[in-house]
Amino acid sequence: MARAHGIRGEVAIRAFDPGSETLDSVERVRVRTRAGQERELRIESLRPASKEDLVVFEGVRTREASEELVGSTVFVYREDLEPPEEGEYFQGDLVGLTAVDEKGQELGKVEEVWATGEVPNLVIRGSGKPELIIPFADEFVPTVDMPGGKIVIKPPEFFEDEGERQEGDGEEEDR
Repeated sequence: MARAHGIRGEVAIRAFDPGSETLDSVERVRVRTRAGQERELRIESLRPASKEDLVVFEGVRTREASEELVGSTVFVYREDLEPPEEGEYFQGDLVGLTAVDEKGQELGKVEEVWATGEVPNLVIRGSGKPELIIPFADEFVPTVDMPGGKIVIKPPEFFEDEGERQEGDGEEEDR
């Protein structure tokens, strides 16, 4: 939770994914405070603001009570969400999948999902390979095999190969 709003207990919540409408579709959330305490809160009302949602929780009626929630992490219950449709996935379910290239060579595991643009980016680390950041789009991730625990990655091709340098690339000859 980002901040307290007003004097009647409203709290401003910024979603991990700025385009998320998840809070619109649930009636309750689980909150973990910075101190590690967890509790369930019921959403009484919600209204969108420019970069966040302003939420009133049942039983949170004062600014002081809402300030106690600032810095908390908000979770929704999976059973309160509609299941994803064919070809759709909960972003959190992608974390932990093994990433392989089209030849089946392991590239690492999906360790994070960054929702910073129009499509989320998968952060793949491990297997002694450099970290990869891959857009979660069909052209880069042609296959998601949830039961098999893997995704197939088609990494973007890079234009410069370190072994192929052209004259004038900034390399100076000894004179």
